[in-house]
Amino acid sequence: MPPTLVAGVDSSTQSCKVTVHDLATGQVIRSGRAPHPAGTEVDPASWWAALQEAIVDAGGLDDVSAVSVAAQQHGLVALDARGEVVRDALLWNDVRSAGVAADLVAEVGAEEFARRVGVVPVASFTAAKLRWLQEHEPANAARVAAVALPHDWLSWRLRGYGPAGDSVRGPDLDALATDRSDASGTAYWSPATGAYDLDLLARAFGSVPVVPRVLAPDERMGTTPAGLVVGAGLGDNAGGALGLGATPGDAVISIGTSGTVFAVAEQAIRDPSGVVAGFADGSGHYLPLVATLNAARVLDAIAGLLGVGHEELARLALAAPPGARGLVLQPYFEGERTPNLPDATATLFGMSLASTRRETLARAAVEGLLCSLAEGLDAIGRCEVGATRVLLIGGAARNPAVGRIAAQVFDIPVEVPGVEEAVARGAAVQAAWALTGARPSWDDAQAQTFPVDHRALIREQYTAHC
Repeated sequence: MPPTLVAGVDSSTQSCKVTVHDLATGQVIRSGRAPHPAGTEVDPASWWAALQEAIVDAGGLDDVSAVSVAAQQHGLVALDARGEVVRDALLWNDVRSAGVAADLVAEVGAEEFARRVGVVPVASFTAAKLRWLQEHEPANAARVAAVALPHDWLSWRLRGYGPAGDSVRGPDLDALATDRSDASGTAYWSPATGAYDLDLLARAFGSVPVVPRVLAPDERMGTTPAGLVVGAGLGDNAGGALGLGATPGDAVISIGTSGTVFAVAEQAIRDPSGVVAGFADGSGHYLPLVATLNAARVLDAIAGLLGVGHEELARLALAAPPGARGLVLQPYFEGERTPNLPDATATLFGMSLASTRRETLARAAVEGLLCSLAEGLDAIGRCEVGATRVLLIGGAARNPAVGRIAAQVFDIPVEVPGVEEAVARGAAVQAAWALTGARPSWDDAQAQTFPVDHRALIREQYTAHC
């Protein structure tokens, strides 16, 4: 008898990935991919086209029993009463709403925002994008009948909804649905209460459009016209946590173009400083998160300076002692979000005849990157969220030096999972959950664990200079 199959979708900023898994084991049976256009505002129709292309590339979904969509958080998809997209979606990385985000904080207060919805608005959050739309494009704002997030809208289209003439089930805006992880990134839904704060939504936008119904992690959103079960979906970071099997006590550090540090927590958190965003996760818990601007490109920059590839950069870094003979790199090459230093630049401290070597510079790059992320984990710890294990993911986590040096930076065990496409895998976990009513437990036989080898000197040097 053929295995039951479930599919997960990762509709990220750069591309759409579809992975099809064996329900019983989690094994990837096949996969597909399609690119997304670049930019900070994108026509959602391109996401829909990429999803269909990626499904075809993955061999189709005819033999699949359930699917769920994970996608980039925060993006504003505004719909009119006919189900048409009002304007190109404003993505998380569109910073034009930074000024109005500050206005919202000034009007309501950081403490009050944190108390009511667990986050303090910044440019990436949906509430700020709605305020920007209302102030800068009033004609478009007047057309808005419903507000969705990228994964909500894609799931709505998968289920056959959309503009008349371009859908099977028509423009039923009340059929829009989302999950708690993505809703928690809007700045008008509370993880603590599980409800929308419609007063904050009205303050941001001047009115209250239709917003998606928020589903539980195991709840079915509906079915496709062909009868395929569609799960609740989730935001990309929550998808990654679910795909890794993260539970309370786990901290996930993702080293991609940007860096993210998040932990699975049993209680909702509130950080009035705005450093830690109090998101919800995709399992029924919470996902306090810190974001940094500087991550993998720190290693790219130093590898380029030294004229080496990443394997040689790793060899050089591991040839130097912990602490890099006193050489410390503060890695703010692109300014920084955490701490909030948008105009900062990278700085190299502790240069001497003994420390200024290729090996020590390579080591200082890895240590500086990891110390910056460790400060994010410290910020989460100050919110009374403990961690007993670090899961290190992202492209740079595969660098042979990163895991070994991370075991010296952190004072808890470090694991580099063997899971590929963790976000799509997390969506597939959720699809299986919606199909069967039970969260599956899929093994990761390829994980690599680095026991604690803590060297306090590394963080002490970094803190002294930075």
